[in-house]
Amino acid sequence: MEIRIGLGDAMREIEVEMDEGTDQAKVIDEFSKAQAAKESLWWLTDRKGKKVGVPVDKILFIEVGPNKEQRKVGFSA
Repeated sequence: MEIRIGLGDAMREIEVEMDEGTDQAKVIDEFSKAQAAKESLWWLTDRKGKKVGVPVDKILFIEVGPNKEQRKVGFSA
């Protein structure tokens, strides 16, 4: 699953690729809890085990969706 996060002070979005089995509803719920608790950072762990801390008060949008499909090159008949 892929998560794209837009920040107010950044020109580009943050993209985090999560494990295939990650539940979209759980990710959204974890963000909502971090926001309600007024936490400074929302921590995510990507599929390689890298931790990413995102400032909760700077988040403009979150897009949660399936992984990007690999682009197919060539022609098919």
